[in-house]
Amino acid sequence: MAGRAPQFDYLLKYIIIGDASVGKSNLLLRYSTGEFRSEYQTTIGVEFAAKNVNIDNLVYRIQLWDTSGQEQFKSITRNYYKNSACALVVYDITSRDSFNSVATWIDEIRAQCTQSIYMVLVGNKIDLEAVGKRQVETAEGQELAEKYEIKFYETSAKAGTNVDDVFFNSAKEIAKRIKDGFYNLQDDSCGIKKGNLQNEEQNKKLDKKDLKKKKKKFC
Repeated sequence: MAGRAPQFDYLLKYIIIGDASVGKSNLLLRYSTGEFRSEYQTTIGVEFAAKNVNIDNLVYRIQLWDTSGQEQFKSITRNYYKNSACALVVYDITSRDSFNSVATWIDEIRAQCTQSIYMVLVGNKIDLEAVGKRQVETAEGQELAEKYEIKFYETSAKAGTNVDDVFFNSAKEIAKRIKDGFYNLQDDSCGIKKGNLQNEEQNKKLDKKDLKKKKKKFC
């Protein structure tokens, strides 16, 4: 027997990008399941997860695509950049090299995606600051985010610090943009699709209109 299809108003496609070993897979895992994987496993191509969030009485399904940061998989992962609503650009606060790569990742997103994409800069692994491993200061991340006019968070996938905030607050901003008519929802490139709950609501409205028309005919 087939399971019931997920119920939601809008589907939001998210991509998580950045150098290898910055913790992208664990951010996805922590947010979607609450778990953390201590042993490092290379992402081969992409990993996928999904989670529903409720914002202003509507259900938004965040569809997460974690892309490999390794060069040999870039030809594969670039295909997943397109038709995305949000991109999380992740670096490791204990790796200066991963921070230096951020500009390249942002340039790739801008080349592959529409201008409507919502971007967030994420400095991960802040739990390692306690053992003296921080190489990138918070102010540097904030300054870079301001340069690109995008949001900035520091997180710990291991401890769960700020992970929910990254996803929920970005979804909340996208929800506001939908309400304001910022996106052309007929165009798949925006990375947003209406779900079954929206379709049901539209059908109810159409039924009400039909009922009113019928009542007028009998008057």
